[in-house]
Amino acid sequence: MPAVAHLRYARIAPRKVQIVLDLIRNKPVDVAVAILKHTPKSASEYLIKLLQSAIANAENNHAMDVSRLYVSECFVCPGPMLKRIRPRAHGRAFPILKRTSHVTIALEEAAEPKNA
Repeated sequence: MPAVAHLRYARIAPRKVQIVLDLIRNKPVDVAVAILKHTPKSASEYLIKLLQSAIANAENNHAMDVSRLYVSECFVCPGPMLKRIRPRAHGRAFPILKRTSHVTIALEEAAEPKNA
């Protein structure tokens, strides 16, 4: 049974989060944390906190060994869009869609400690 952590209604576009999630998929948690800390993307801040929450859930709720955890599943789904209006020439209005994301990270224990 995987240890799961969710982040709902994050004010960042899903396509920006997906780029960073692809970097940490199927990696051990210590390697994933190091990747996120050294990735200069705005989604990294959200994902570091979410990954640490998933690690805490695995340790406290599922009694998993932290040294054997790896990111088994991670995905992002689009959340609701905040609709705003930008004034344009000749009195027109153009829509601005401020996108939100729902991010999920699942951790599982490896049979043996994984190396990158």
